[in-house]
Amino acid sequence: MATQPTRELEIFPNPKPGRDYTIRIRIPEFTCLCPKTGQPDFATLLIEYIPDQKCVELKSLKLYVWSYRDEGAFHEAVTNQILEDLVDATQPRFMRLTAIFNIRGGIDTTVVAEHRADGWSAAAPVELP
Repeated sequence: MATQPTRELEIFPNPKPGRDYTIRIRIPEFTCLCPKTGQPDFATLLIEYIPDQKCVELKSLKLYVWSYRDEGAFHEAVTNQILEDLVDATQPRFMRLTAIFNIRGGIDTTVVAEHRADGWSAAAPVELP
């Protein structure tokens, strides 16, 4: 059993690479530190992605997220860094990371960062009666 955080993201082959489908991951216990005060920041991370050839393995994602616990980072920087690391590991067709930070000092922050693979476009939404 892993007992240490790591920045290594493991991947596995997409079982349906010929189909656009969405994977949604909710991580309600993200923590990092405020780079100004050293106080903890808490957030819920929402990851939505359309894989191409690779998917992220969830246990490695858990250990990766854990690696930020003692790191100071601005909300905007940490959100974009996590997105970049996930995109580098999985090379998805599309990925969106929404980081919803808890209220601190009377202010809450939500940061949304996206990646689209070159040449990929979303299918038209389906309207059902």
